[in-house]
Amino acid sequence: MKIADIRLLRATLPLDPPFDAAWDPVPRTRFAATVVQVTTDEGLVGYGSGDSMDGFEPYAELFLGHDPLAIARHVRALETISFHAGRYWPLEVALWDIMGKALGVPVATLFGGATDRLPVYASTGRILGPAERVDSILAIKEKGFRAAKIRIPAERADEGIATLRAVREAVGPDFELMVDLNQSWRMPGDVRAALDPAEVRRIAAALAELGVFWLEEPLPLDDVAGLRSVRQATGIRVAGGEMVRTFPELLDLVTADVLDVYQPDVVLAAGMLRTRTLAEVVFSRNRRFTPHTWSNGIGLLANLHVTAGVGGGPYLEYPYDPPTWTEERRDFMLAEPVRIAADGMLQVPSAPGLGFEIDEERLARLA
Repeated sequence: MKIADIRLLRATLPLDPPFDAAWDPVPRTRFAATVVQVTTDEGLVGYGSGDSMDGFEPYAELFLGHDPLAIARHVRALETISFHAGRYWPLEVALWDIMGKALGVPVATLFGGATDRLPVYASTGRILGPAERVDSILAIKEKGFRAAKIRIPAERADEGIATLRAVREAVGPDFELMVDLNQSWRMPGDVRAALDPAEVRRIAAALAELGVFWLEEPLPLDDVAGLRSVRQATGIRVAGGEMVRTFPELLDLVTADVLDVYQPDVVLAAGMLRTRTLAEVVFSRNRRFTPHTWSNGIGLLANLHVTAGVGGGPYLEYPYDPPTWTEERRDFMLAEPVRIAADGMLQVPSAPGLGFEIDEERLARLA
């Protein structure tokens, strides 16, 4: 079997309401997605998505004519490309989709088959005041979620702490809350300085009193001493690593024992094969692995299969913050959105491969 064709299917979805400045420095009225379609000479088709794939076209010939199941070879090729261009891990996702279909099993089985379902947390993005966020989290809890993550604006941390306090009072002690400070990366054009470590420790101490399960990206990842000080001073778990560019950089974080929770997104960081290896190393250090999934339904499923395969957790990120971010908007390229069960669990699809169907008509209409 050989790779016969690689196509990039690009589509944009009109947004109503649009993303606001809490999501992106430039409010957007359209959401773009790129789906990688890989076809073999035997007629098998695999799909991947989760990043823009900008600039990939000149490199497609490096994969055409090769066995799609030679994953190790393709991962190494993608790593050489990422040195010169972009991170094109959605292609690897499509190849795993083909492998699962060729072998007749879900991809999670190929990654170890540790579980077939995981509890998820609702990952919110908007910056809301206490009353609005309480209402949204109560609705999230009513939907079946057992946990949620709330963003705190670094420049208005005390307002964020007040929001968390109101939410904790509303949901009670048994609903898990995570907090994201978003200090490990920047949107293009955001040149603001990161928070001072002493200020982060103050924020972390207040959040620890509210029973926050983890504090995500409180400082840049290269501030090893600062990140360690947050954990040592407050006892709160520190999470991060969602878009670290290379596998060696991720291993360096583990070696330095920088984080309690490692979150590399398989379509934005180091790919599926390398992330599985990292998870095993993380487990050997008695740390947690639960990847970032903030892309679309295909990216979410790719991360789900790896996490379920290796037995990660205790929760998987599930992007959800209506009305701005819903399953239908996030997964507009799929025939059916990825939805949780009433008990807050996300089931690994039982179909071979990644277990989804593309809505080809909608993709063509929105191209």
